[in-house]
Amino acid sequence: MSVTDSFKEPYSIAFVERLAELGFVEGRNLIFERRHANGMIAKLPQLSAELGTLKCDAYFGGGSEALLAALTHSSRDGQITFVAVDFDPVATGDVASLARPGGRVTGVTALQSELPAKRLELLKELLPGISRVAVFSNEQTTGQLALAQGTSRRIGFSLHVVQFKAPFNYEAGFADAVRAKSDALVVLGSGLWVPARRLIPALALKAKLPTVFHQAQWVDAGGLMSYGFNFVTMWRRGAEITANILRGAKASSIPMEQPTVFELALNKKTAKALSVKIPQSLLVRADKVID
Repeated sequence: MSVTDSFKEPYSIAFVERLAELGFVEGRNLIFERRHANGMIAKLPQLSAELGTLKCDAYFGGGSEALLAALTHSSRDGQITFVAVDFDPVATGDVASLARPGGRVTGVTALQSELPAKRLELLKELLPGISRVAVFSNEQTTGQLALAQGTSRRIGFSLHVVQFKAPFNYEAGFADAVRAKSDALVVLGSGLWVPARRLIPALALKAKLPTVFHQAQWVDAGGLMSYGFNFVTMWRRGAEITANILRGAKASSIPMEQPTVFELALNKKTAKALSVKIPQSLLVRADKVID
């Protein structure tokens, strides 16, 4: 069993715990081979090649198309469970369809083809008077960016795209957003931002920019609002699918799933610091509110 994930995150811990609940306990009847690229995409082929030589009984990963591509290339005929966070695996051809994956890959996909539009709509509800919004994008978020651009035109504000290339310079990115006289900031969903989970909200607060993220942990870290899937729930479901593979099932026979529950999270403390009044219509619908 190999895990290619950030191992100290709550969702990674939930994955291991769920496997144990299903009878697969690390150190008893299961060995984990863990690899992590720490945001350095160039390292993925090497790390996945290391896993490929081990001939694991199952492979698990979560995140970007680049990670899945490296894992698929190196895992030979291994069965892969993947939580597709930053891309649509049907659109990229990694699975034939959600109902019939048809190959060695199955898992959970996070509907990034729909969620960027919803986040912009919520931002417009939060700040109806905005006219220009900065968007943080990187090499993993091309598809999300196109959707965001289409949505912004439909609901009536312009986007200022701040495109990051490694190594990411967040201070320069915020300076760019401020120079463009942005009213708010949308950070598109990407695992490459994770090392800066506390830095980005802190810099946004300093720049007086309300923020919207794809996942509630960013609101925990000081972001203003997020809307998206629950990572812990998705990784637990990934563990259940992996357990089926460890029992002998083939990925091709296991439909790829979509999350059914989405969370709206708001940080009232951050809103107060930014002099933003959160509409009651959002507060009553929020699944998580930080006072």
